[in-house]
Amino acid sequence: MIDVLHFCAAQCTHCYDACHLEKEMDMVRCMMNDQDCADTCRLTAQLMERNSENTAIFLKLCAEMCEICATECEKFAQMEHCKKCAQACRKCAEMCHE
Repeated sequence: MIDVLHFCAAQCTHCYDACHLEKEMDMVRCMMNDQDCADTCRLTAQLMERNSENTAIFLKLCAEMCEICATECEKFAQMEHCKKCAQACRKCAEMCHE
């Protein structure tokens, strides 16, 4: 479970970096969601690693943030980095809901 969170954060960071290089489209909203999602996934993973009593709260938030990020990235699914990010976010959201 923690690996899924870290993988999602890594995909979001990669997507952010790749979106930053796009010149033809306005990727600002995608980039903001990438950053928010990566931060949320990393924090949730940290809470899980230390068995925080607040983990359930953050899993719920993380699932929501992953869904928001996936929805935005899916708007740019023609770009491989956005497609991969959306897939990682969907998988992470599903896992966080369990």
